[in-house]
Amino acid sequence: MRPLPEETVHLSFDPGPFRMAMGLIAREPDALIELDACYPAELAERRALLDGNRAAVFAALPESDAARAEVLALLGELLPRRFSDWFARDGVMLHNYITGETWNLAEPPRDPLEVAGRLVQEDLCLLQPGPEGPVLTAAVLCFPSRWNLAEKLGRPLAAIHGPVPLYADRLSRPVDRLLATLKPGRLVERLNWSLVDDAALFQPGGHGRRAHNALVTAENAGETVFLRVERQTLSLLPASGAVLFGIRIHRYPLARIAARPAVAADLLDAVRALPEAMATYKSLPPIRAAVLAYLAAHAEGCR
Repeated sequence: MRPLPEETVHLSFDPGPFRMAMGLIAREPDALIELDACYPAELAERRALLDGNRAAVFAALPESDAARAEVLALLGELLPRRFSDWFARDGVMLHNYITGETWNLAEPPRDPLEVAGRLVQEDLCLLQPGPEGPVLTAAVLCFPSRWNLAEKLGRPLAAIHGPVPLYADRLSRPVDRLLATLKPGRLVERLNWSLVDDAALFQPGGHGRRAHNALVTAENAGETVFLRVERQTLSLLPASGAVLFGIRIHRYPLARIAARPAVAADLLDAVRALPEAMATYKSLPPIRAAVLAYLAAHAEGCR
């Protein structure tokens, strides 16, 4: 079996004044899924969460039944075609050569969306039309970035994003309009970044922290702070009409980012430009002073 490719470094911050925008990039439909060297460790963690804490990471409403089955059917076709060195299809059976597992796609032993979540590194959420806009009707969400699935299930996007500063004014209508006009065969991507003092992938809480973290200093921020990037994708499932919202989490030690002075300078500008409400929402105040000092030292000469 060929080695898995190295993890991509997604840089999702723009220098200059802060702008609250969707920042969409059109991608080929096959770009729905990433596969890299983090797969074995991340799949093991996903399996442990689904086996030991399923209620926290999986939920579904009955109206999502057809869409959940469609997600598994989609992956059953995409994975062996795009990643043929690591997956193979034999009739209704899907072989995963990385984990040694074989799945019966016609009669999955678990909920089809859960099986999908045991095949890929991405979290997978389903959005379906509702009277107040798109509603979250199902998800396998093993690696949340400070949100709780049980609290969000069955709610429209506008309510889900209620705590996000500026979302209602700047993004709510454009997002709803985008989801209402998505066409089959189209995939869009956006990136969302935060700086965290916790390397854990499973983070269901933690927004709005203000208390200073004395354990993070300008000297050790490179090892104790992580750039956490969500690679988000949106695509329309043609049979059910549901929108598939994919979320892949990447974590990079700040030292890895700051090793490139120009990138450190861009991130420094982005942190400085964050409105205070957004910085607080992202729980940046506890580590901000240390991060700014660390980035400034590594960005020297780039501005």
